[in-house]
Amino acid sequence: MNNPCVITALIFIFVCASPVLGTPLPTGLEKIAVYAGTWITETGHFATPYSKVGKDSATIKNDCWRSGDYYACNQYVNGKSKALLIYTYDAKDNTYTVYPVVAGKDDVQTSKLIIHGNIWTFPWNTKEKGKTTYFRVINVFTAPDTIEHREEYSLDRVDWYPMAQGYENKIP
Repeated sequence: MNNPCVITALIFIFVCASPVLGTPLPTGLEKIAVYAGTWITETGHFATPYSKVGKDSATIKNDCWRSGDYYACNQYVNGKSKALLIYTYDAKDNTYTVYPVVAGKDDVQTSKLIIHGNIWTFPWNTKEKGKTTYFRVINVFTAPDTIEHREEYSLDRVDWYPMAQGYENKIP
């Protein structure tokens, strides 16, 4: 292994595979920091029992900070503050709980966030007339500043049907 070309190639692979040399990958609540900033989003919606055909776009600004065991983002949509999103992290089961606080609303409907690598899943379900329908939003980070997202529903958590899909790009 004294070949300088092999050593140089290994160093190159190590440096290119590391996000920032000497900086550890974010863990726990630190992962949520990727949402901070301003994003342009484009979404196409499909005709399903739970969605209507259409397209929309928005500018989303997440003004975020961490304080202790909480990570919070005041989320602005097209310049208007819509919700204060508060994230907590449970290291035991590696999941996040999201508490969306909306001004003027008395109740907070928590949701979960599950992160596996670059795939972030927000699952939830509803019950109506004894029937449970499962939903999820999946964000796939194709780069630190690019997200491909989709919204899906299922009646059995096996077969998933698309409701919407699109992308988000972070503005530098």
